[in-house]
Amino acid sequence: MVQKTKKIWMDGAYIDWDKANVHILTHTLHYGLGVFEGVRCYKQADGTSAIFRLKEHMNRLYESAHMFWIKIPYAKEELISVSKEIYKINGLEEGYLRPLVYIGDGAMGINAPENPVRVAMITWHWGAYLGEEGLTNGIRTKFSSFNRLALNVNFSKSKACGNYINSILAKREAKLAGYEEALMLDRDGYLAEGSGENIFIVKDGIVRTPPQSSSILNGITRLSVIQILQDHKIPVKEEMIVREDVYVADEIFLTGTAAEITPVREVDHHEIGTGKPGPITKKVQEIFFDAVRGKISRYKEWLEVL
Repeated sequence: MVQKTKKIWMDGAYIDWDKANVHILTHTLHYGLGVFEGVRCYKQADGTSAIFRLKEHMNRLYESAHMFWIKIPYAKEELISVSKEIYKINGLEEGYLRPLVYIGDGAMGINAPENPVRVAMITWHWGAYLGEEGLTNGIRTKFSSFNRLALNVNFSKSKACGNYINSILAKREAKLAGYEEALMLDRDGYLAEGSGENIFIVKDGIVRTPPQSSSILNGITRLSVIQILQDHKIPVKEEMIVREDVYVADEIFLTGTAAEITPVREVDHHEIGTGKPGPITKKVQEIFFDAVRGKISRYKEWLEVL
């Protein structure tokens, strides 16, 4: 369950958590057209708090909205300011931030271009998305029978509300089968991503991840991990990956704002490597968590201090 905080920012005002409601005819509720982001704030080693790659997340929010002809009625700089202020108002030293842009009530029907565009910013405390045990020892996954959205079906590069029905189907199928997470192929049978994470596989010391040109969300944590690997002279390639390569990988890990860096120890009853997080996965985890907590000077540019 989400842990309540004091206030939610809605359309320019801070509202009590329990009063932050929308009308039943809110267009996004019926048709799924909306965009959002997921952002984390971390307590720093020096006792301050900082938001991880806030500007990049806001850039993607505005890009996602632009793809769908949604004009956000606030300047990007204002939402960046609110992102920092709302943590302070809610007394959170660290936690998760959900910016949400959605279409309000008014006209019904699929096309309602005159309906108001509404914006909300919500913060709460959110621990490890796939569990602390998963972060430490790895998770069990399965390939979903549902393919990742094809590039010409929707804007798969956008972080759009409706796109996540595809992910929900994959996740529920995996959970019902007794796994923690789903892996998804694209319509051509190549590896795409998890239900809400990007994926990296390691074989013979080389790290591979599906390319941006594939049917993936170009994750901000994904880009950060690629930079970490390059900075530490660990070979990394963006290329198409087939399912068999996943089964015989030495290591696999998932990345995302919610999942952070989560190892995978099993896929479809195939043990991955030794069945435990491998050395490259553990090194990436260590560097990433040091970076987001302000312990590595070269990555300080990723942090927006509150």
